[in-house]
Amino acid sequence: MMRIEKNTYVSEILSEYGDIADVMEIFGVKRVGGYGLRKFISKFITVKTAAFVHRVPLNKFIQMVENAINKKDKVGNKSNELMEELNVNKT
Repeated sequence: MMRIEKNTYVSEILSEYGDIADVMEIFGVKRVGGYGLRKFISKFITVKTAAFVHRVPLNKFIQMVENAINKKDKVGNKSNELMEELNVNKT
């Protein structure tokens, strides 16, 4: 897993993990615009700036991002396992 720090650009997170807005909303962070807008804006915004914009303490925000990534990874892994199982059962 990528190390999330205050100077990490949000674009790096999106590039590595895709859109995590759905999961971040579970933790109380509202999404900003559509995915295209977030992807564009994220090129200029660090995690520290995003925490400030969302009025969340930096350490808590980093933990929320890490939790969102972990949750998305778990769902993604389960989806991959299911797809592999379906492909095995087809043959």
